[in-house]
Amino acid sequence: MSGGVDSAVAALLLRDAGHEVVGVHLYCWPPKSEVEKDGLTRGEWIKKNGCRADEDKAAALKTALELGISFKTLDFSEEYNRLVVDYFYREYEAGRTPNPDVLCNSEIKFGLFLQWALANGFDYVATGHYASLTGGWLMVPKDKHKDQTYFLWKLTQKELKYVLFPLSGLTKAEVRKIAKREGLTVATRPDSQGICFVGNVDAREFLARRLKEQKGEVKNVAGELVGTHKGIWFYTIGQRGGWQLLPKAQKKYMSQGKTPIFYVISKSAKKNELVVGVGEETLSQKFEVGEVNWIAGSEPDQVPNLSVLVRIRHGGKLIPASLSGNEVTLSEPQRGIALGQSAVFYSREGEVLGGGVIN
Repeated sequence: MSGGVDSAVAALLLRDAGHEVVGVHLYCWPPKSEVEKDGLTRGEWIKKNGCRADEDKAAALKTALELGISFKTLDFSEEYNRLVVDYFYREYEAGRTPNPDVLCNSEIKFGLFLQWALANGFDYVATGHYASLTGGWLMVPKDKHKDQTYFLWKLTQKELKYVLFPLSGLTKAEVRKIAKREGLTVATRPDSQGICFVGNVDAREFLARRLKEQKGEVKNVAGELVGTHKGIWFYTIGQRGGWQLLPKAQKKYMSQGKTPIFYVISKSAKKNELVVGVGEETLSQKFEVGEVNWIAGSEPDQVPNLSVLVRIRHGGKLIPASLSGNEVTLSEPQRGIALGQSAVFYSREGEVLGGGVIN
């Protein structure tokens, strides 16, 4: 139970279905080691960094009391720091754009938490994810807009056989309506944004905690200097703006009195260099994936050029594509194919086949 409306209604539905439900709140940020590093008290650290940890725990506890179920807190903060946050910084420093929510799910929620639950005699873990399980297979839920299956591609049958997604057949509006009807305090609580467990923290501010500004060059696809930036880790593939464009470059690219929109198309950590482009220069149609996981345990079909739908960012559209080995060919070129992000594969029937990391 995160302290939000989704996990609250998931617990409510399970309780009303006759299950013995225990609400478990995972405390993951900040860890004691991070607070001590800054030389602050925990209260001072939370206030300075806009952390919602205490507020979230209080909301989760209040919900458990309203539902009349037991409540427990597990502290995975040091593990979260080591397994998720350190990875987040390493990937950005190397010039990639990681997705910490994917790792948070595989390592923490359906990793350490699931292991704890099974070791303590529970039959299932349930979450407020908008995802569906049909016959043990991970599927797109009813609410396509809130679909969170993109973050679950690292799971396998080993984990999924112990998982329940009570909100699979509900929309977000229906979830809030149920919470309001039952008088739950969190019925109107805003959704958490930002990095998983860290809260509503701007990613650039979070990166700046460990990665400092380092001025570098911005070049166009011809290798010409067109501007300067503050450090490649503060930029993502497909990002528009955020760097300083040189007046000479602005003048060169002026068309009908307008400056074209530049997008980041590649980054070099070794050179601390951004390459930006305009128009068709920003589009790509092919990429490779690594760390591939098939939820069924093996590739769904061994034939080359397997036809799939692929999502290259959370909330992004499902794009028809063919998969041959580790190479993905999209039906049409796309902007913002970012190294380090997840590419998640779906069938046309809505099954989540698996995914990989764009490399």
